[in-house]
Order: sequence, then structure tokens, then C-alpha cells
Amino acid sequence: MSQQQTVLYDAPGPRARRVTLIVSLLAVVGIAVVGYFLVYRPLDENGQFTMEKWGPLIDPNNEVFSLVWARLREGFIATLTAAGLAIVSSLIFGTALAVLRIQLKTLKQRQFVGLPTPAAWSLRGLGWVLNAVTRFCVEIFRGLPVVITIFFVASALPDLGVDLGDILWYLVIGLTIYNGVVIGEILRSGMEGLPGGQREAAQAVGLTSFQTTRMILLPQAFRIMLPALISQLIVVLKDTSLGFIISYEEVLRVSRFIIDNLENPIQVYAVVGAIYILVNYLLSKLAEYAQRRMARARKTRALPTQAAPPSVMAQADSSAAAS
Repeated sequence: MSQQQTVLYDAPGPRARRVTLIVSLLAVVGIAVVGYFLVYRPLDENGQFTMEKWGPLIDPNNEVFSLVWARLREGFIATLTAAGLAIVSSLIFGTALAVLRIQLKTLKQRQFVGLPTPAAWSLRGLGWVLNAVTRFCVEIFRGLPVVITIFFVASALPDLGVDLGDILWYLVIGLTIYNGVVIGEILRSGMEGLPGGQREAAQAVGLTSFQTTRMILLPQAFRIMLPALISQLIVVLKDTSLGFIISYEEVLRVSRFIIDNLENPIQVYAVVGAIYILVNYLLSKLAEYAQRRMARARKTRALPTQAAPPSVMAQADSSAAAS
């Protein structure tokens, strides 16, 4: 084991490694025994592993196989449609909210040199008020459960005379409000966590506060907070299942209809859960790939310019002497 790997702890010796291996094997065997007696046997005794239960999901020759998967496909398309729209709108809304809060904080601290004292105090007071209002709204919508936000949007907007037609849009707006606020706070904390010298350097070269945020702080915040952003986007995908509260036919609502007819909830939810896990795993791998690409691009830009070969330098010197 290398010295770098043993900085924080002593490397285990042969005896410790044997004990660790034995304990690990015993733990695996124990978990397998418990799983067999407490999970597998009760399910098997209740007939949960028969083809009568699994056939509609895994047997193409089953008479309802094509119908079941057609309905699941419609449900997943509805789920991915709502998730895609909510992800895009949450990113836009969250970015705008983060920039707004940063600008309001700057406005609150600005001295407004050159303006009359009443006007300067009025502008600073306006910054304080707007900052307090936005912070209050952030805390309210971040603290509400998503299902309440979705239900409130679907109930309040029609009562106010706003008819969006398709129920999809009520779900998208509800998801956007909650997740946009969370994404905005993620980006805001990322920008405020950057060294203050970057803002001072931007001011020194004549950039305004908004230009500093847009050109310097925001791109770095996206890069630094990318893992947290991807995690929140995965939450958006899973939160589409809350569309049942407004009767949106996403995949879990469709699954309930299938279960009501086939009476196999364990099997249907196992398949749907496996597909959810696969989609979320692909999203996490996409995030890792994007992070590696961005890190590689930063290293490439940070590499110093390589010195020209001696032959090229000699040729350049001779050309200069000849001229």
C-alpha cells in the first residue's frame, strides 16, 4: 500500500485483513439467510413468483403483455415529458432567481456616491425591501412540500381565471416553483462562496455588477455546484410521480390502473422501480461525464504555453539578423 494511502490510518496487517475478510463473508451469509427466511419464503408461499403474476410483464406470449407495456410506455413518455419541461424551466427560473438575489445584495450594499443623500438612502432601502421579499418567498416555497405546491397551482390558477388547458402545465409549474427555488439557492451559494478577489478584480477593470455575475461568477458556480444540480434534477424526475394529486397520467398512476386489473402490485412496482433506477443511474453517469469533460477543459486551458523547439528559435534569430 502506498504512503499516500496510509496517511490517515495504519495499513492493516495480514491478520487484520483475514479478520476483515471473515467478518465480511459472515455478514454476507447472514444477510442472505435473513433475506431468504424473511423475504423470499413468504413471497414464494404467497405465489408472488408465479408466471401468473410475472407473465404480463416478462412473457411476450402472454395475452396482455403488449397492452401492459403499451400503457407503461405511455406513462413513461408522460413522465419524461413533464420532467424534461420542468428541468428546463427550473434551470431558467433558478438561474434568474440566483442572479436577482446577488444583484439585490449588491444594491443593498452600494453607497451610490454622487447621488443626493435622500435618493441614495431610498435606493438602498429599496434594495433592502426587495431582498427581504425575495428571501421570504424563497423560504416559503422551499419549505412547502412539493405536493402542496402542485395542488395549489392546479386549484388556484383556474379559480383566478387562468386556464392552461392541458393538466401537464399545472404539474410543470408546480415542479418549477419548488425546484427552481432550490436550484437558485444552490447557484447563489456557489457564487457567494467564490473568493471576493474576483469581484474586486472585475470592478477594477470596469465591469458592472451584472457583468461580473454573468461573465465570471455564474459560470464558475455552475461548474462547482454541478453535482448538487444534477442531484436536484434527478429529484425533479422522481417528483413527477406526485402528478397523481391532479390526476396526471404519469407512469405510477398508469401502474395503479394495471394493478387494479391484474392484482400484481409487487411485480408492477418492481419493474417500474427498476426502470426509474436505470434512468437515474444514466443521469448520474451523464453528470460524471460532464464533470470530467469540464475538469479536462480547465486543465487544458491552464497548461502553460510550450516553448518552441531550439531549431525554430535559431531559425527565427537568423531571420531577424538577416532583416
